Amino acid sequence: MKAMVLHAYGEALRLEERPLPVPGPGEIRVRVEACAVCRTDLHVVDGELPPGPLPIVPGHEIVGIVDGRGAGVVAPAVGARVGIPWLGHTCGVCPYCAMHRENLCDAPQFTGYSRDGGFASHVVADAAYCFPLDAFPDPVAAAPMMCAGLIGWRTLKLAGEAGRVGIYGFGAAAHLIAQICRWQGREFYAFTREGDAGAQRLALSLGARWAGASGETPPEALDAALIFAPVGDLVPTALRAVRKGGRVVCGGIHMSDIPQFPYSILWEERQVLSVANLTRADALEFLDIAPRAGIEATTTTYRLEQANEALADLRAGRFQGAAVLVP
Repeated sequence: MKAMVLHAYGEALRLEERPLPVPGPGEIRVRVEACAVCRTDLHVVDGELPPGPLPIVPGHEIVGIVDGRGAGVVAPAVGARVGIPWLGHTCGVCPYCAMHRENLCDAPQFTGYSRDGGFASHVVADAAYCFPLDAFPDPVAAAPMMCAGLIGWRTLKLAGEAGRVGIYGFGAAAHLIAQICRWQGREFYAFTREGDAGAQRLALSLGARWAGASGETPPEALDAALIFAPVGDLVPTALRAVRKGGRVVCGGIHMSDIPQFPYSILWEERQVLSVANLTRADALEFLDIAPRAGIEATTTTYRLEQANEALADLRAGRFQGAAVLVP
C-alpha cells in the first residue's frame, strides 16, 4: 500500500510503500477512495496539538470500500462503502462514555492523529466507528461530510434555535452547514478573510443574506455565531455581533489565544461554547439529513502524492470548499 507519512512535526509528509495492513479483532480494512483534507490535519502536521505517536498517517475524512474484516466483525460487509471520521475509538467505561458523551472520552483514539488515517491507499479502522454511506454514490463529494459536515452539524446544534446565524471562516465546514441552515429556514451571514471575494461569492451563491469581512458589522444582530476559523480574535468580534442572549460557538479543535475583552460584550447572558470532537449519534443524524437537504460539496481534488500541496493550499486559502485526496 501507499501512504503519506508524517515523521516529525513541521516537516513535509513522505510518500512510502508499506505492507498491506491486517485488521485485528473488531476492525475492518478499507480501500480508500477519497480522503478530504481538514484544517485539523494542518494542526497535526504543524504540531499544534498535544504530541501523538510518530510516525503517523494523517487524514480523518475517509470514504472507501471494505476489503477485509477482523475477527468478530459482522458488519459492514466486504464490498460496502463506509465513512471513517475523526473519532476512531472510545473506551466505553469512563464517566463521559457512561453519560453518552463519548466525544469527551478520557481515553479516545483519533483517526489520523493517534491511529493511522486516510492519506493512504488503505486504512484499518474500528468497525464500530465507521458509518454506512449507501446514500452517497460519489466518494469525493462524500469525503468532506466525514468531518467538515459532522463537526459543522454538532456546532450548529449548539447554536440552538437561532434564526440568524453568523458563520466565521467560510471554508469546508461552513459551506456545508450553510446549506443545512438554508434547508432549515435559517438566515445565515458569512464572514471571510479580508478581501476573500471567492469565499464571499460562494456564500452568496448558497443563499447567504449577507457576506463580508470578519471585522465588519452584519446588517442585523445575530442570534448565534459559529466560528470555524482557528482565530481567537474572532471570539470578541462575534460577541459584539450577537444579540442579548446570543451564543458564540467555537467549532475547531484548535484556536489561537483569545484576547482579553470587556465584560460588557459577554454580559446580557451571551454565551461562548466550544465543540469537542463528535459522537456517533451526531454522525448518524447528519448522514441522514445531508441527502434530504440536498447538500453539495464544493471540492478540489489532488492525487495522494500531492498531499503536501493540498495542505499548503489549504493553509493559504487557495481554493473554495474542501480539498480531497484521491489515491
